[in-house]
This record gives sequence, structure tokens and C-alpha cells, in this order.
Amino acid sequence: MSMTSPASNWTLVRFFVPLAIQAASQALCYPLVAMVASRGPGGPLNLAGLAQANIVMFFFGMSAISYVTTGMVFAKTREGYQKFRLVTLLTGLAIIVIQAILCLPPLAHVLFGKIIGLPSSIEQPARIVFLVSIPLQFLFFVRIPYFVVMYIGKATGKASLATIGRIALTALLSPLFCTLGLVGPVWAVVCLTIPVTIEVLMSGIFAAPFLASLESSPETPPRAGEIFWFNLPLSIGGHFLSISAITLAGFIARAPDPGRILPVYYLALGLANPMAFAATRIQTIVLAFPPQSRSDRQTLYFALAAGFVLGILPLIFTVPNLIEFYYVKLQKLTPQDLQLVRMTVVSLLFFPFSVAIRAQTEGLAAWQKKPATVLAGHALFMVTIVTTGFTFLKMGMPGHLIGPVGLTLGSLASSATMRLFLRRAKERAIPVGQTTTSVGQIR
Repeated sequence: MSMTSPASNWTLVRFFVPLAIQAASQALCYPLVAMVASRGPGGPLNLAGLAQANIVMFFFGMSAISYVTTGMVFAKTREGYQKFRLVTLLTGLAIIVIQAILCLPPLAHVLFGKIIGLPSSIEQPARIVFLVSIPLQFLFFVRIPYFVVMYIGKATGKASLATIGRIALTALLSPLFCTLGLVGPVWAVVCLTIPVTIEVLMSGIFAAPFLASLESSPETPPRAGEIFWFNLPLSIGGHFLSISAITLAGFIARAPDPGRILPVYYLALGLANPMAFAATRIQTIVLAFPPQSRSDRQTLYFALAAGFVLGILPLIFTVPNLIEFYYVKLQKLTPQDLQLVRMTVVSLLFFPFSVAIRAQTEGLAAWQKKPATVLAGHALFMVTIVTTGFTFLKMGMPGHLIGPVGLTLGSLASSATMRLFLRRAKERAIPVGQTTTSVGQIR
């Protein structure tokens, strides 16, 4: 066990808040550009296509997310960082090649129209967004090594500044694009890509001193294959989560009135997702402040409190006047659907809460170097999504409820599975809490 002194709750808060702001800020960029997409021909249908294409894009970019954890292990020396950066960029190159192939019209129709089952009115903007998002996809891989070296230097606040700048620029560009008439799914992606490009440049500048301070090691640097295979099980687990999101969209698309329900669902999810992404940073808390004993529940209690706060924040946008301003005036939702979106937001209340619990469990498994346990938990997440999706669809549950309930139950089932495996483990692996300072979903 760690021999460090127990951290105070205030220390955990100060460590968590910059990372939570970073995660929420990254996710908030997507509802910001939603107004650009929804003002084009097709209205909110463009938003549904944008959201669905982003889900598929994130599925293929999931390796970038898991490379944060991998980099915390292998990039602590100059040679290790250089090899890690090479593997990350090569992986990104392979991903965008695959994405480009899937943008070919016949394959894109199979993916969005047949497999996911989107109606043609949503399939068309989804296919367009998937194509023009290829440069954005590669930028996410370019950014990862910069974040990793700052996290190793424990400069989480500085790393967050680049992301805060990104959302500030997105907030400025979104209304500007609308004013200039640069609207529709393509311009929405452009509005996303420009701030991410600036974020990457800022991250490179911020990371420069930490790169210069990396020391050379006389030991043999890690091999590219070693880094890749270490990352693979983490990446597979992340892909299970992405597949689950795509599968869930397929169930909603097959529920009654998908052309109306999907835009409502994605609008509500656009505010819940930033809170859920922030909740994933609980994993970082566990790795940076590992348990002092088997009975230490400090990070679990912190996860419960943080998850509760993050879960209720989207409810702010359901109060009178504000709900009309955000959903009708900004996002162009029809006033008749306000009650529907309010019900969806309330249904998503426990989504960030369940993610916080899952992230705390993932942190325990990562600290004990048990990636297979994380993989098993993510697999159960997908199984739960499929099971609940089929069940609720047969029961006739409306699509705007299938999504929130499925996401919440999936995270809870995943956490329960991982905790069961950890409890049954005969011996604990060597913890990595001393060497890892940050991990999570970064997009």
C-alpha cells in the first residue's frame, strides 16, 4: 500500500476541479456547435447526424483515450516519451485511414443506414460529418503526448488552460458562424476543428518546458510493440463503451418516432455528457491518491459526492425561461418538445453519478495493474446495454428513456463486475499510483 499521508478532502477537490473543468469543457464544445448544425437545412436532424457521427468517430479514436494511461507508464524518460509519441501518432494515422475507407458511400450507408439504422434524414448529415471529421480525429492523437508530459509534471492546471481556451474560442465562433450564415453539419465540424487546432498548438507550447526537463535513462527504452500491447486491453475496453453508445442509438432509432426522439435525446445528452466526462476524472483521484488500506473508502465517498453534484447541474437548464432560451432559441427545438426534453434531462440525472462510481472502480483496478478487470467491466457494460435495449424496446418504452436508463444501468453493472473481480483476486498486483497522475476520457 502507499506510504504517503492521507490526503484531505480539500486536496482532492483542488486536484479534481481542474481536470473536471478540462473534461467538461471538452464535452461542452459539442453542444456549443450544435447551434451551427441545427441552423442548416434539416434543422435538429443535422444535430442528430452530428452527434451520431461523433459517436462513431470517438469509437475509432478510443485508442487515443487509453494512450493517456499508457503514456503515464512509458513516457517518464526522454527515450520513452519519444517512442510513446511515435506509437501514438502511428496509431492515429492508421485510425484516420480506416475512417476514410468507411466514408466511401456504400460502406458509409451500411454503417449508418443498415447497422445503426438511422433514418435517411439523419443518415445523410451523419455521413458528411464523419468524412469532414478526419482531420479532427488526427488532432486528438497529436495532442495526447503533450497532455501526458504535463500530467507527469503534475501540471494539470496548465494542461486545462489549453482546453479552456478551446471552449472559449468555440463559444465565440459558434454565434459568429451563425451570424455569417456558415451553418449546417460541415460548418459545425469546422467550428470544432479550428479551436482544437489552437488547443494543440497551445498544449505544445505549455508542454515544452516539461519535455526539456525529461531526463535520459541508461536503461533500454521500451519497444514500440511493448507500448502497443500494453495499451491494447485498455483500448478494447474503451471500444466496448463506444460500441455500447452506438448500439444504444440503434435501439432508440428503432423506437417510435425516431426523427423526433433522437434530436431531443442528443440535446439532453449534450449537457449530461460533459458532466459524465468530468466524472471519469475520479479515476485520476484514485491513481494520484491511492488507498492507504483495504478499508480506505475516501475516494469512494468523494466519487459519490462528486457524482451527485455533477448529476444535478444539467437540471439548471430545465428551469422556466432558461429552458426556452437554450433549447428553443439556441438549439432550434420546437416548443412542443420542451416537456419531452425536460423528461429526458431528469432521466439522465443518475448518469454522471453512475459514471463516477464506475470511474472510481476503474481507478482501483488500474492501481492494482489489473487491466483485464477493467476490460471485463466494460464488456458487462455492453452486455447490459444490449439486454436493456432489447427488453425496453419490446416493452414499448419510449426512446428518450431507453438511452438514460441504459447508460445508468450499464455503468452500475460495470462497476459491480469490476468490484466483484477485485474482491475475488487472490493477490494484489503492484500498484501504479505513484507513477500515474492522470487518466480519463479526453476528446
